[in-house]
Amino acid sequence: MKTHLIALFLALAFSAISGAQTAAEWLVKAEASEKKGDSRAALAAYQEADRLNPDRAATLVKIAKQYGDLMTETKDAGERKKLGFQSLFYSQKAFSADDGSADAHLSVAISLGKLAEFMGNKEKIGKSREIKMHADRALRLDPDSDYAHHMLGRWHQELAGMGGATRALAKIIYGGLPSASFQEALDHFAKARGLRPDRLIHHIEYGRTLAMMGRKDDARTELKMSLAKPSRDKDDAKAKERGQRTLDDL
Repeated sequence: MKTHLIALFLALAFSAISGAQTAAEWLVKAEASEKKGDSRAALAAYQEADRLNPDRAATLVKIAKQYGDLMTETKDAGERKKLGFQSLFYSQKAFSADDGSADAHLSVAISLGKLAEFMGNKEKIGKSREIKMHADRALRLDPDSDYAHHMLGRWHQELAGMGGATRALAKIIYGGLPSASFQEALDHFAKARGLRPDRLIHHIEYGRTLAMMGRKDDARTELKMSLAKPSRDKDDAKAKERGQRTLDDL
């Protein structure tokens, strides 16, 4: 009987180790697909890793990112919205799995930001507080997070640029908007590009913020240099479109 119990224990232990190795192998496949820019293959592999070794915040963050990247690739608005909510679902799962993870907080902020195009002004104002809360927390947990600085830069940029009607609505609903400025946006983008100078989006948004501040000559110089850089990440094409529109308007 004792021998049978030992054999059963060893079988279960081997099964657990084998399962963990299989999950690890799926993660390797997922990362390889992600590097190639194949978001669908990466998503399938990350989901398989999550099935075998569930509720790991790092894997859930990666799943959320793939859905967000697929949003960028998709033209149909309805499909983009579905993908956006899937991204938010997994980012919130990551946050629930580990609320001490900077990446999980950042994932929620990014997912909410990507869904902003489907929100009315009232919902945008409400969600802006949640975005800032998660981005602030991500930065406290990881002071060297370039993306946390980027998200805070976008937050300041968006709120500082809100029109009078939206500000009036915010005052009625929330008693006003939180303090935000283009200068703080510029400072965050400067820190982001200092941490990761290879990421195009930091340079584009730095240039766009200069334009919003009325520093047209500086904005032209920055945007022309940024637009000449090669695209590497999934969001680079859309960032360049925003940058080109801003440059054309100067």
